[in-house]
Amino acid sequence: MNGQTLFDKYGGFSQISKIVLSFYDALLDNDEIGPFFEDVDMGRMVDHQTKFIASLLGGPASYSDSQLRQLHARLDIRDSHFDDLKVVLADTLSAHGIEPQDVDAVVVEFEKRRPMIVS
Repeated sequence: MNGQTLFDKYGGFSQISKIVLSFYDALLDNDEIGPFFEDVDMGRMVDHQTKFIASLLGGPASYSDSQLRQLHARLDIRDSHFDDLKVVLADTLSAHGIEPQDVDAVVVEFEKRRPMIVS
């Protein structure tokens, strides 16, 4: 990959934002996860999530572990919710043409954040 990040390989923020919009379409339709977003400013959420997903792909924007903990602390997110999120993330990445080994790499990065996101 010549030091090229997955973020660069797949088109940077413009492509990531399309992935994130699809990701939220799927999440909002999910009976277990959708309710977490009922009173959320989705424009702001999509912006934050685009930066977060970009960071999982090696892009420039990232959140510290303490920021992730703080942002999710009051949400009562369980392991089952996180597992559902992982499946939706992987399916969404695949649907946008991300190669299987790259989907796996992003899911591994996402999994590393479980302790900061799950209550």
